[in-house]
Parts: sequence; C-alpha cells; structure tokens
Amino acid sequence: MKENGKATVSAPALDMISQVIRGERRYAFALGDCLDVLRKMPDESVECVITSPPYWKMRDYDVRNGSLIGDEEDPKDYVKKLVIIFNEIKRVLKSDGSLWLNLGDKFHNKNLMGMPWRVALAMQDEGWILRADIIWDQMKGTQSVKDRMRDVYEHIFHFVKSRKYYFNADAIRVKPSKSAVVTDSRTISATGVSGVKYREQILKSECLSEKEKENALKALDDMLNRVRSGELVDFRMTIRGQQRTYHSDSVKISGRAKELAEKGYFFITMKADGFLPSDIWRIVPEDKWRKDAHYAVFPEELLFTPIKATSRPDGIVLDPFSGTGSTVAAALKLGRRGIGIDLSETYVKISEERIHSDFNGSYGLLF
Repeated sequence: MKENGKATVSAPALDMISQVIRGERRYAFALGDCLDVLRKMPDESVECVITSPPYWKMRDYDVRNGSLIGDEEDPKDYVKKLVIIFNEIKRVLKSDGSLWLNLGDKFHNKNLMGMPWRVALAMQDEGWILRADIIWDQMKGTQSVKDRMRDVYEHIFHFVKSRKYYFNADAIRVKPSKSAVVTDSRTISATGVSGVKYREQILKSECLSEKEKENALKALDDMLNRVRSGELVDFRMTIRGQQRTYHSDSVKISGRAKELAEKGYFFITMKADGFLPSDIWRIVPEDKWRKDAHYAVFPEELLFTPIKATSRPDGIVLDPFSGTGSTVAAALKLGRRGIGIDLSETYVKISEERIHSDFNGSYGLLF
C-alpha cells in the first residue's frame, strides 16, 4: 500500500497488531516502514523490544518501497534516523519495559567507526538508561584480515525507560556446576574454601582490632553455616591487610572499600540457586531460516535470555526490524506474544512460513 508514493502499513496488518495487543491473537507481522507502524500503535503497549536494525553501509536488502536505514552517506544521519525510531519505541514500551539493541560496527577507509556506541550515546542523550553492554562472541569472524585482529563480536545493549523495570533474575540463573561438600567435621565450598586459611589470617592480623577479629570470626562461622545449610555453594572473604579490595580503595567510590574500612572484612557469595549470566555470550550466529543474503539473522538462543528476563508470561515482545522472524518465533516458544515489522515482503513471508513450520500448523497455539 502506498500513500503519496511512500509505503504505509495495511489496515489488515494494523488490525492484527491490535488483536495481539488485546490478547486475541498470539502474533502478527506487519509489512511496512517501522516508524509508520510504531506511530499507529498505542502508548505503553509492549513489554520488551529486541531488535537489530540494518547496520550502516553493510546491508543490501530486497525492499521495493519505503526508506532504507543504513545506506546514509553520513554516519550522523544514520544515528539520527535510529534515534527517531527509538524515541517512538520508547513511547510504545511500557514504563517498566526493556529494549535490547544489537548493532555491529563498520570499518570505513580502514577506520573503525564505533557505530554501536555512537547510537548508544545518542540514545542516552534522549533519556534512555543503559543497563548493560553485552558482548556477543560469535566464535568465528573475519578470516581474511592481515593487518588487524579478527573481529568476532558484536554489541547487544540493554536499555530501559526508568530505573525501576521488570527483571526476572530467577528465570535466567545459571546453576552452579559444583556443590559444597559437607561432612561431620568439615564444610568445604564448591571451590574448596573451608575457612581455615581465613581464620588463621584473622587471628594473626595486625590490621584488625580485637573486636574486629571477634566480629570477623563470627561472620566467617555464619558464612560456613550458610554453606552447610545449602543456601550457598561458595564464598570469598576479603580481610583488611590480607586481600586487595575490588575496583578501588577509595571509600567514596567503592562500597566494598567502605565496608572494609568500617568492618575490616567483606564477603562475596554464590547462592545455591545459581548466578546471573555474565555480559559475554558465546553463541554461534547460525539459523536454519537464513535463506539468502540476509546474514543478520538472530539465533534463537540469543533471544531466550532477554525474553525470559524482561517480559512476563503472555507479555508482548516487539521487533521493529524483524527480518526472518526470529524474535517473534522465540517469544511464542516462551509463551509470550510477538509483533514483527519489516519493509521486505520476502522476509515477512519467510517469517509466516517459519511460525507455521515451528508450530506444525497448530493454529490454536497461535491465534
């Protein structure tokens, strides 16, 4: 559909999006310019956005209508276009929602452009709060370079609208690979910490007062009891004058340094129910739905953690540059609803085919 020569989203596509928002339908794909579609969506209607816009000067998409992002001559224009789109996304995102943005970088005249960070900093200027910079280690990369290091990673930025946002840490915890060992006479953590060395360091310390020693020994016994009860699997103790503080010795900068100065010790613990994933994700970017030159396909494994952590069951996950539909497919598999938007008619058709294939024509699960 065109309006004054510009591609616009069709009424049926907008109706399907409305059905998803009302909970009458599980998913929808809209063919059209994402900015046009977003402007027709209601305020605070989606919980989570995961997307990967076309990279600057790195994609050649099969698009007949609409304006392409990424073919700008000036990188500043690329950043400006994306900021406009993300401002519209901020409007449709719930107040406690999250935006996960994947962007790759670009060498231009042998100069690494820093495009992901140009966009991220511009978004911060618009009021977005950047909570994490995930390094997506793709475990492969350019093999033919001769005068620089191989590039094997991309950025995934986690943005939120407000300081209080939905985050289900328990849904994504990584279970410890080892357990503590508890016998009648000893308690040993998952990495072999028994407390004997710490106890000796406390007793021989010349940096702790007698009262601080007494408190430190009691705290160490309490920590071992937590391991013995199964609450913790591991811990580390830092004692004034024995181990170094983390990050900084300044009490104005580091909470750990302040704790060390006030109490003479602090603990780092690992709970038995697991720990949160790190900000380095090692996932190979391969997908069976990569059918042509669209080599920016999300592997579904990359999407499961953001969806589990920042969207509720039956919440709506949006991808305004949906490509072959990976985000929507992953959302449906995790019991969420999904909305995808793309300029390419080819990719929208592939996305529909993908959903029907993944669910084996079980339309009851989708509508």
